[in-house]
Amino acid sequence: MTHAQVRPRTEGWTQKKDADGRPLLQFASPRRGKPPAHFADLTPEQRVEKMTELGLPAFRAKQLEKHFFTHYTHDPAEMTDLPAEGREELVHTLLPPLLTEVRRLSTDRGDTIKFLWKLHDGALVESVLMRYPGRITLCVSSQAGCGMNCPFCATGQAGLTRNMSAAEIVAQVVHANRAIAEGELGDPRHVGHEGERVTNIVFMGMGEPMANYARVMHAVRVMVDKKHGLGMSARGITISTVGLVPAIRKLTNEDIPVTFALSLHAPDDELRDEMIPVNSRWKVDEALDAAHEYFAKTGRRVSIEYALIKDMNDHGWRADLLAEKLNARGRGWVHVNPIPLNPTPGSVWTASDRPVQDEFVRRLEAHGIPTTIRDTRGKDIDGACGQLVATEADQEAADATPIEA
Repeated sequence: MTHAQVRPRTEGWTQKKDADGRPLLQFASPRRGKPPAHFADLTPEQRVEKMTELGLPAFRAKQLEKHFFTHYTHDPAEMTDLPAEGREELVHTLLPPLLTEVRRLSTDRGDTIKFLWKLHDGALVESVLMRYPGRITLCVSSQAGCGMNCPFCATGQAGLTRNMSAAEIVAQVVHANRAIAEGELGDPRHVGHEGERVTNIVFMGMGEPMANYARVMHAVRVMVDKKHGLGMSARGITISTVGLVPAIRKLTNEDIPVTFALSLHAPDDELRDEMIPVNSRWKVDEALDAAHEYFAKTGRRVSIEYALIKDMNDHGWRADLLAEKLNARGRGWVHVNPIPLNPTPGSVWTASDRPVQDEFVRRLEAHGIPTTIRDTRGKDIDGACGQLVATEADQEAADATPIEA
């Protein structure tokens, strides 16, 4: 049975176009006031230098690291091991508050929390904290807004406000860990164990991580640093991209074994050009080649993200084409995550019908491609994939929230 082909188009908003009428891509961050300089923006060596510069002993750097990365605090009152004199000024200088909580929404019986954060310049970003059996995942934002302009994604509607600093990215994890420690995801002593914290990070919040490459990688180094950072496992960190091929190649040579995810959404250039405007720069085969190189160099299996959209990209022949392209590059290097599309406000795009979804998966598996339908969390609080966007109500709440100083 064949089914209809619908074309991607925006609904309820107008896609920004360049002078040639092509969807506008924003790679460079608009110039705005920089976020306050923060301890987490520095390397461990620079943190020690900073102490020397301030006339303090080097070991104070280690104390601040412990407070921020282990105790999840930037409150001077909690840092009684620092000398009382000058403590407040030191902490406010090196650990300035970067995120002001505007609101949090909870769902899935308290297993999912969406945070709305206001940055120093009033920009709004979101992160989503999710408890699964045996792990706690945080979906972090890497940019305020997004410049990739994909017509079916709510985050892309407003364009790119600016890149986030490494410390702003890390602070989302620190705040999430604090929330877990305070029992926001259920009492850790009953649900799991004391000392519970975020185990997995997915760079699938607002923004295209690869378009903010240097800051994202600095944040990742802080996350995995066992001595001077959050001490997480690199394997628990997933960095996704819509296909910025030069950045994928850079990531391949980083020697940090993160999980790499390519948001493909269509195996044919004809459709992907319309769905993912960056495909006009780097085509499907180029993106898949770069993804395969990542596997070849790191031995880390690549994830292919594929939002199933009714009558747009969920045709059986597309499942076959995707499988052929993946198998042409070898076996065992890839895993496909079909994601039932999360409807966004003002859009007719919706998830594929269940039989169509099942047939898509069946065809991939028939070709020997490991496939897992993504369990999307947070739909009822607009916290699921492609739903992260600041609404008018969010903006009103943010306007009424003074920035933490």
